[in-house]
Amino acid sequence: MSIQVLKPKFHIDECLDAVRECLEKGWTGMGFKTVEFEQEWKKYTGHRCAYYLNSNTVGLHLAVKILKEQNSWQDGDEIITTPITFVSTNHAILYENLHATFADVDEYLCLDPIDVERKINDRTRAVIFVGYGGRVGKLDKIIELCKKHNLKLILDAAHMSGTRVNGVCPGTWDGVDVAVYSYQAVKNLPTGDSGMICFAEERFDKLARQIAWLGINKDTYARSNKGTYAWKYDVDCVGYKYNGNAIMAAIALVQLKYLDEDNDRRRQIVDMYNKAFSGNKNIQIIHAPYANECSYHIYELAVPNREALLGELAKHEIYGGVHYRDNTEYSMYRYADGTCPHAREMSDHIITLPLHMWLTDEDVELIIKTVSEFVK
Repeated sequence: MSIQVLKPKFHIDECLDAVRECLEKGWTGMGFKTVEFEQEWKKYTGHRCAYYLNSNTVGLHLAVKILKEQNSWQDGDEIITTPITFVSTNHAILYENLHATFADVDEYLCLDPIDVERKINDRTRAVIFVGYGGRVGKLDKIIELCKKHNLKLILDAAHMSGTRVNGVCPGTWDGVDVAVYSYQAVKNLPTGDSGMICFAEERFDKLARQIAWLGINKDTYARSNKGTYAWKYDVDCVGYKYNGNAIMAAIALVQLKYLDEDNDRRRQIVDMYNKAFSGNKNIQIIHAPYANECSYHIYELAVPNREALLGELAKHEIYGGVHYRDNTEYSMYRYADGTCPHAREMSDHIITLPLHMWLTDEDVELIIKTVSEFVK
């Protein structure tokens, strides 16, 4: 049996029962379960607002779009972001004709506050901070910088479902204007694909709901009441079809019940890895602050010859991966080539090891043995 790098584990019978309820009620679109999941997510995280979407990517777009419009940013204004992330983080900036300015990463593979401040200029309007691998990094320092320079802060929390600091969800910290989560197929809280946008201000939450429903001022679920259907609505602006659906939300509601338990298991696996690799001078562990509360979406090492190690693992039917490539290597972002040297160095050496709920302790020990015998 091969060992995959990422593999979601669903509570299948419960998920099927939840989906069956949607089918029997005849409500599979927006509303019903999406509203229920929004309420449960607010209880779980402490967010004041939560709007369920079809992906994290569209949430990032909404965050940038609404902050741009409501703060009168101009085309060509800049948002400081990270080069070590999935491209959707940075595409969201370009969707709104803004400029992605890349700052380097720190030892956690999160934005380095020192380089962020170095990159701030009179056209800088915001920072997007990615909680990479579930790590909170130096988010507190980034918040201080944003307050100091009057910048907005978007938290790309795609990897952070369940991450806490002293029991508090980082997305709720004062100074975070909006946090966007992912429930994509292999995330810690997996569905088929979906996400959540959590604005700090309720007026922006209301805008997000309208823009994500094609600019319509009242959604279908809101127009349905006790068997009646108020068909009339208005369209105030050009919007998008970004809303989530009840099928995905039904799965999310089941998976949420097990999120803390699953994250505890992730931390156990990470602890096994860290203890085994800590004495190897040729292996750099990517540690996490507040490790006992980190969601650990992925586990990475930096090694001298990543491709050789990937090949060795594959010989044993262990499949590692690479998350993610330095975005400034992509042709469309190559204008920033050379501006983030530490990100480039890490991008050339990081390897993702398997980390998911299907792993047994024996699987983890085999992975450790294979890596340790090859990287000496």
